[in-house]
Amino acid sequence: MSADKGNVAIVGAGVAACAVCCAGPIAAALAAIGIGTAAGVAVFGVVALLVGTAAAAFVVLRRRRRAAARAVPLADEPVPVEIGVGRRP
Repeated sequence: MSADKGNVAIVGAGVAACAVCCAGPIAAALAAIGIGTAAGVAVFGVVALLVGTAAAAFVVLRRRRRAAARAVPLADEPVPVEIGVGRRP
């Protein structure tokens, strides 16, 4: 075997050892990034769902209150009305 082929074999063995040694931590780092992304999406999704539900409840209650305030109660008998002193022009 020549010296060039020997050096290539040593470099190839070093590359293979590095790939075997570093594959686990690299895969773990990529998995952690993926898990972090999934957790962030889940948290922001839940927060968005809660905010949306609160906003929808607010809008529904507001519309019901406005409708109730506009409704004219129907009375079966006359209702007494007091006439007070109004503002002077």
